[in-house]
Amino acid sequence: MKKSGLTSSEVTESRAKWGANELTPPKKTSLWSLFLEKFEDPIIRILIIAALLSLVIAFVHNDFTETIGIIAAILLATGVGFWFEVDAGRKFEMLNSLGEQSPTRVLRDGKVIEVAKQEIVKGDIVLIETGEEIPADGTLLEATSLIVNESSLTGESSISKTTVSTQFKADATYPSNMVLKGTSVLEGAAMYEVTCVGDNTEIGKVAKASTEDSGEKTPLTKQLDRLAKIIGAGGFAISILTFLTLLIGHFVYGDIVYTTAQLWMLITSLVAVMMVIYPLWIPIIRDTKEIFGAKVEGNGDKNTIRWVITGVLFFVAVSALGYFALDINPLNRSSWVSLESLNIVLNLFMIAVTMIVMAVPEGLPMSVTLSLALNMRRMLKSNNLVRKMHACETMGAINVICTDKTGTLTKNKMSVEANYFNDFEANKALIFEGIALNSTAHIDFTDKDAPKAIGNPTEASLIFWLDKCGVDYNNLRDTVTKIDCIPFSTERKYMATSVKSAALAKDIVFIKGAPEIISGMCTSAPSELTMQLLECQNRAMRTLAFGYKEATTNDINKEVASGMFHFLGFVAITDPIREDVPEAVLRCMSAGINIKIITGDTPATAKQIAREINLWDNAVDGDINHISGVDFGELSDEEALLRVKDIKIMSRARPTDKQRFVRLLQKLNFVVAVTGDGTNDAPALNFAHVGLSMGSGTSVAKQASDITLIDDSFTSIGSAVMWGRSLYRNIQRFILFQLTINVVAVFTLFISSLFGMEIPLTITQILWINIIMDTFAAAALASLPPSMDVMNEKPRGENDFIITRPMAKNIISFGLFMVVAFLGLLYYILNFTENIAYGLSLYFTIFVMVQFWNMFNAKAYASGNSSAFNNLRNCPAFLFVGLLIVVGQVLITSFGGDMFRCVPISFKDWVLVIAGTSMVLWIGEITRLVARVRARS
Repeated sequence: MKKSGLTSSEVTESRAKWGANELTPPKKTSLWSLFLEKFEDPIIRILIIAALLSLVIAFVHNDFTETIGIIAAILLATGVGFWFEVDAGRKFEMLNSLGEQSPTRVLRDGKVIEVAKQEIVKGDIVLIETGEEIPADGTLLEATSLIVNESSLTGESSISKTTVSTQFKADATYPSNMVLKGTSVLEGAAMYEVTCVGDNTEIGKVAKASTEDSGEKTPLTKQLDRLAKIIGAGGFAISILTFLTLLIGHFVYGDIVYTTAQLWMLITSLVAVMMVIYPLWIPIIRDTKEIFGAKVEGNGDKNTIRWVITGVLFFVAVSALGYFALDINPLNRSSWVSLESLNIVLNLFMIAVTMIVMAVPEGLPMSVTLSLALNMRRMLKSNNLVRKMHACETMGAINVICTDKTGTLTKNKMSVEANYFNDFEANKALIFEGIALNSTAHIDFTDKDAPKAIGNPTEASLIFWLDKCGVDYNNLRDTVTKIDCIPFSTERKYMATSVKSAALAKDIVFIKGAPEIISGMCTSAPSELTMQLLECQNRAMRTLAFGYKEATTNDINKEVASGMFHFLGFVAITDPIREDVPEAVLRCMSAGINIKIITGDTPATAKQIAREINLWDNAVDGDINHISGVDFGELSDEEALLRVKDIKIMSRARPTDKQRFVRLLQKLNFVVAVTGDGTNDAPALNFAHVGLSMGSGTSVAKQASDITLIDDSFTSIGSAVMWGRSLYRNIQRFILFQLTINVVAVFTLFISSLFGMEIPLTITQILWINIIMDTFAAAALASLPPSMDVMNEKPRGENDFIITRPMAKNIISFGLFMVVAFLGLLYYILNFTENIAYGLSLYFTIFVMVQFWNMFNAKAYASGNSSAFNNLRNCPAFLFVGLLIVVGQVLITSFGGDMFRCVPISFKDWVLVIAGTSMVLWIGEITRLVARVRARS
């Protein structure tokens, strides 16, 4: 090590070899990529296939209404999600704006110069002192009473650093002679040699881990993925069955007689077409296999050109086979069906495609997106800034919260918790004088609502206590003459100051420091104070003792060495628990969520905090519930998996320990949220299902998180859980409503087609039902207010299907009942009414109004069997949408004409339709009333 520091050429060489002292900024997702991400939604993918199929029909019929409607649904669902995430990103950037870096002193070419932090290189000798931020990692060369705030990396707000090996702390998270980039000097001064810069520093490694892609899907994404597979496979199977059944029926019972050659060429052409468009069906076929438990590897052959060539080759090969084996000439016009027959087959194909279009819930992506978007805005009002939309819902699924201590559970602000002074009233003038004069800390009162400590946080807590007692410490310092001082050092563990005391009108020496040191310098200490001191220390409180003596000499060192101080008393100092935390923790635990503290602090301090928030009970909890970061690091993954479920506290944790802990919990199928404010929390925030950073936290922590708690309040976490669970329930309500419509529409169309009935609903009518009405319903059900009742439930399992047994029972029973009813109504209209056009218009209206009333039943789902009319006063959007549906149906039947195959309905029939279809709601209300009575009995 050169005392003169690096030369200019060595600086250049070091920078070329080890890089600049800058952290690589996280890769920013482009707006285009962010938009394309929205198309990865499984339901959106099925909608795209449905749009392509409907486009084929559109060209045949020259009617693009259905296609436009589906494309509009896709763009609306993706566009809303894109807009809200971009908007949240802008707010986050404003919240997370960084200040400019200050210069740093380094020793180069034998001279002390100032350079920008990013200009520092490995090998530089850096000089640091009180109040400065440490610019790079390094090893101490010299240190004088050095105390560092490492809370951003380890959670410890005050830790001593030294070059004396005998004073190294064996359980320290980082070596006692090592200083780290991003931490700050609270007290003292030092010179150190830089060992790591930029991304190679500890904070750099943490920042890198915080931007890695965890690859972890949200619970909602997994559930919607599974739902999409079932819907796609079901729609595909029904459409194929419908087409084959209708095609065989046409061949067997139709009026047209086909020759062998015509059947051969027609079937060959259909199979060839299916082969050409096979890439469209690959995802559905793969999903169908997975539903039935088959293991599917690879993504399938999606090469469109290859399948087009395969289809053509198949057609040529089978045509050649027919030519040579059956004497069927494909070039002969008689071998092909007539245009009339081709049109019939095409119509049958269109019916099958319509089945798929009807099976796909166009409104589902809109419902999910609207629900998430509305929650983003509402959660912002409750101080939750959501950056990633799905985090809104995932919060409702969490069953474990891994939280740090400093800044999250505590205020990250040292405070005098208790004071124990000998005859306080008689000695308070002396006590106040000693605290004010025998200290170097200050308070910045620029912001009266949030005064800021300047200097050592422990000493600052004493000044805050003086202010709380109504004492102006600055006035005392101005009126009392200070003679001499011995500054605090980690070696001495005390500080002494001699003054011309105004309280005693004498020269006084004040001393404060570690109780075991101060008590040894005093003549005696009251036994009751000694017992209270032991009690505070057992509670992991930081204690400071105070003493004084009359000075007999001007040499303060001799006065201190001679002892004989009078023991004044002591204070107990803590980083206090945030006021809202105990209640918020109990609220989360009562909702079935496990709380785990992972901190860089000592075991005693961590356990004391856990006791204060009702997480730790000495009578119940033991060694199995606590582990240190060092011990955890020594466990294999297999051993750790057996421990993580029971661990409540991890002390002396390093950033990588927290990240590993989260990953192990996820392996056990826990849905994990992580809270933190420091850079050390960033990797775990990134890999958690939901990362929750504090608004006052570091930029690295906020960049890695999904939600930022603007008010730093743990209570906001409970609110986010409530919002998430309520949102999930609203999505379930819409799925219940949507799939009921689809079951009724698909099976009515399927069965009516098999029996040769006229198609009961036209393409444009389906458009109104599947797009406009479902979009309205999505908005209505998504806007339902949250309910605190959800916090009385346990978290759902990560692998629970979004369609519960009661939902499935409701969909199937109600759906099939309505299928029978609508088929009976259709049969009556087609066979026993004179004006079939009027009857079909009534059929369409009845279908819509049944779903209108069923929307109220969906609202009441999972509400403790409560009435559909409960809380309607707080659901203006729901009522508005309901009114919009009815008005829209009146306008369509009155003015839709040929476009909607509608004729105006008389007022009398409207009254009968509304009254008759409302039975759907009244039956639901009676069912819920019976359930309530049974529950009470």
